This record gives sequence, structure tokens and C-alpha cells, in this order.
Amino acid sequence: MDLENEVMELITNAGYARSLVFQAIAVAREEGDFAEADNLMQQAQEALSTAHHTQTKLIEMDEGTGKVPMHIVMVHAQDHLMNAIMLTELGREIIALHKKIAEKG
Repeated sequence: MDLENEVMELITNAGYARSLVFQAIAVAREEGDFAEADNLMQQAQEALSTAHHTQTKLIEMDEGTGKVPMHIVMVHAQDHLMNAIMLTELGREIIALHKKIAEKG
């Protein structure tokens, strides 16, 4: 396993997921297109799943024994993943609120 490529894949997919969630929120807010927002959220979830799978591979490789050297870029990758996870959860709630407001308006 090429450690550098795996870490960059994690960062890339987590960042892509984050970007898709922001797009989904914007589509829900600005256009009221909840089908497209749902589509973007599904794409975000797929990118997030890929990032999480990469994280799992890295954890398995380390086996809890410190086999994988810890570098700042790995901390950065973990930060990206955790932020993407949190934003995805919040994004679902924000979109649901926009939908509820649109239904009442």
C-alpha cells in the first residue's frame, strides 16, 4: 500500500463530500430543488463512504501498534474526514428545514 496515495485519497474524497454537501444545501435554499439536493447528498455519502473505507484500511494496516508513522498530513486527513461526516449530518438537517419552510410557504 502506498501510504501517501492512501492519505491523499482520504483527503480528496472527504473534501469532495464536503463540497457536495454545500452544493446540496445551496440548491435546496436557492432553488428549492430538493430532488437535486437529495442527489447531491447521495453523491456526498458515496464519497464519504470511500473516504471512510480508506481510513479503515489505514487503521487495519497500523493494527494499533504504531506500524504506520504519524505525520501532520495524516492528522489533516482525519480532520477532513471528521468535518465531512459532521457536515453531512448537519446538511441533511438543514435541507430538511429548507424543505419544511418551502412546504409552509
